[in-house]
Amino acid sequence: MRNEKGFTLIEMLIVLAVISILLILFIPNLANKSDNINTKGCEALLQMAENQVLAYEIDQGKKPTNLDELVREGYLETTECSNGSKYIGFDNNQLKILSR
Repeated sequence: MRNEKGFTLIEMLIVLAVISILLILFIPNLANKSDNINTKGCEALLQMAENQVLAYEIDQGKKPTNLDELVREGYLETTECSNGSKYIGFDNNQLKILSR
C-alpha cells in the first residue's frame, strides 16, 4: 500500500466551491460598505470645513468669501470628497455637500 501525500481532484473541487460561495456572499456586501464609507468621509470633511471657516474668521477677522480662499491660505487641503463625485461648497450661505 502506497502512502502518497497530496490532495485528490475531488478535494480540490470542494475547496474551490467553498471559496466561490464565500466570495459570492461577501463581495456585494463590501461594495455596499464603500458607499457608506464615502458618505461618512464627506460628512467628516464638511465638519472639518465648518471648523476651519471658524478658525479663519478668528484669525483674519472676517469670513472667507469662498472655500478656495481656505485652500489657498492652508486651512483646508481640498474641498473635494474622496470619491471625486461630491465636494463641499456654499449653498445659500451655508456649507453643504454638493454633487458634481
